[in-house]
Amino acid sequence: MFKLQQRKSTLEKISKISNTLELVLIIHYSCESFFNIQDGRTPRITSIAIQNARTSQTESFSIHKMAEIDNINIADIKNHYDALERKMLDEYFQYIEKRDQYTFVHWNMRDINYGFSAIEHRYQVLKGSPFKVPDDKKLDFAIALIDIYSKSYSGHGEYGRFYNLIKINDITSRAMLNGKQEADAFENEKFIELHQSTLRKVNCLSDIFYKTLDKSLVTEANFRDVYGLYPEALSEYIREHWLWGLIVMIAITFGFILNVNGFLTK
Repeated sequence: MFKLQQRKSTLEKISKISNTLELVLIIHYSCESFFNIQDGRTPRITSIAIQNARTSQTESFSIHKMAEIDNINIADIKNHYDALERKMLDEYFQYIEKRDQYTFVHWNMRDINYGFSAIEHRYQVLKGSPFKVPDDKKLDFAIALIDIYSKSYSGHGEYGRFYNLIKINDITSRAMLNGKQEADAFENEKFIELHQSTLRKVNCLSDIFYKTLDKSLVTEANFRDVYGLYPEALSEYIREHWLWGLIVMIAITFGFILNVNGFLTK
């Protein structure tokens, strides 16, 4: 019952925000790999992409864009990391502070290693004062899919559930980098590739979000994974799938008519 209640609660939250998609922002970002850092500092943020769920218009913030504005050659970005990252985050926080009523849909952005708090911390390190998105305005879609479909919705594959889900749903992943490729891109100062990967990932997350809304998302979960084997599970399934509900109603009605006819012919 707890599982079904959690599932119902998440579906209701998604349904609620779907009524005002213009107030839903899908966010993803890339950063320096924390596995390659030797001096104990937190990873630098390299690019952030935010897409409006209604219009699909995407705002992006990146180190290399700031470098271009300041007439700094890409090859010289490493000598201006702090200043460029600070300017990028200035723009990002100004943007989200004006959207405090929006819901932010994200993928695993939930801790200091990778998440809103990691971006906030980097801004504080660079002497900025971050605006903090309220927790009730965040929707971790990685967790939401577990609530809806169970952990069996997708295998981890070689690069994690996100990549595997993209693959089984035939979502275009061109220009998207995996974790190791992103780390290599940062080390090799390929900031444009990092930015393109971030933009592609926010598009992929948008596709997953919409496929969940219209119930076309392909998963690896079966009926038992999603609903469990309980009487309440069948009623929940019928409620969500109107066609099955109609079939059941017709079957019940047909059975009732047969019983009445049998009684009258006796």
